[in-house]
Amino acid sequence: MTEKNAILKVEGHDDISLPIYTPTIGQDVIDVASLTSKGLFTFDPGFTSTASCESKITYIDGEKGQLLHRGYSIEELANKSDYLEVCYLLLFGELPTAEQKESFVSTVKNHTMVHEQLQFFYRGFRRDAHPMAVMCGVVGALSAFYHDSTDIKNPTHREVTAYRLIAKMPTIAAMCYKYSAGQPFMYPRNDLSYSENFLHMMFGTPCEESKISPVLAKAMDRIFILHADHEQNASTSTVRLAGSSGANPFACIAAGISALWGPAHGGANEAVLNMLDQIGDVSNIDAYIAKAKDKNDPFKLMGFGHRVYKNYDPRASVMRESCHEVLNELGIHDPQLELAMKLEEIALSDPYFKEKKLFPNVDFYSGIILKAMGIPTSMFTVIFALSRTVGWIAHWNEMISNPYKIGRPRQLYTGYDERKFTPVNERK
Repeated sequence: MTEKNAILKVEGHDDISLPIYTPTIGQDVIDVASLTSKGLFTFDPGFTSTASCESKITYIDGEKGQLLHRGYSIEELANKSDYLEVCYLLLFGELPTAEQKESFVSTVKNHTMVHEQLQFFYRGFRRDAHPMAVMCGVVGALSAFYHDSTDIKNPTHREVTAYRLIAKMPTIAAMCYKYSAGQPFMYPRNDLSYSENFLHMMFGTPCEESKISPVLAKAMDRIFILHADHEQNASTSTVRLAGSSGANPFACIAAGISALWGPAHGGANEAVLNMLDQIGDVSNIDAYIAKAKDKNDPFKLMGFGHRVYKNYDPRASVMRESCHEVLNELGIHDPQLELAMKLEEIALSDPYFKEKKLFPNVDFYSGIILKAMGIPTSMFTVIFALSRTVGWIAHWNEMISNPYKIGRPRQLYTGYDERKFTPVNERK
């Protein structure tokens, strides 16, 4: 990281020299940390122009449509790797050797069960509670069950916590679904792969042995990989901010789950299916396309375009392949899925969408895949949280392992100046 300088000229102040850092790849970054000592600070709603931290984990170039994890492209990882290998990469910085991978997978499998008392925690929720509400509560409570590894200054504790979270999140997520469906919880099976085990716990019953389709397991593994990390998004930033206070890692991940719950973040694939419900039928597509093009119409096509990617979402091409594989495997003739495929066809050929670069994104395809698998829309964000846990814990661990400060954003205050208090009987 090389250093240059920028000169800031502010009326009433001497010229201020600010360091400029040049990253490995990406835009130069101006360090404004010294401005507070000059009686100034910056105003950046949404933090769209602010680097809140230094990180070596994930890089995104929205203009190129590029997503790298530790230098490896998401396309290569999704096509040549598997989720647990990507987990190892995000956590430790390098792809594992065969021996390291075998040891890592074995350790994760040995942590998949949750404390037996945890099942009683679920029973405190209503059966119709949203699964994200249940997951948020259960994950936040994990520190009460696994308080033997919450010393954030201890590297071994941090590593054990990472293993536990990666291993137990599929179990917790599946239990959220089973509880809402009134079905018995399914114990994890260590003879299955990570994605197979999740599908077993989601759809298996004690009545018969689970039969997992390799196509569905592969698609689920890809969903996990494609959602594993996405740089400093709202939920990851929330985990880092919560972690900067010294909070235990389970509380930090629960905070990330809360941020992810928002429809503008983790709820996007659920919003896609709600949009398809609104369109209703293939015969209505032209009318809704016209509405989407009308600047004065509030209707928006969900699952098209991306705030970060100004070109094609690199995750979408991989997800699109899996989407069509799943639909072919299941042979489903669902009007909503047929509507989605028609919408995709139009979006990829319509000059308006091409010009605006409103291509289908990863949320468009993942929502369709999850629906085709029989997963209810209320579980979509839960699965997103399951996938993103490794990214959250990798960023949390990176922050805790290096010098850091408690997060404390500033504000542009536009309220009253100091006022005198008036007794209640004198107020008009």
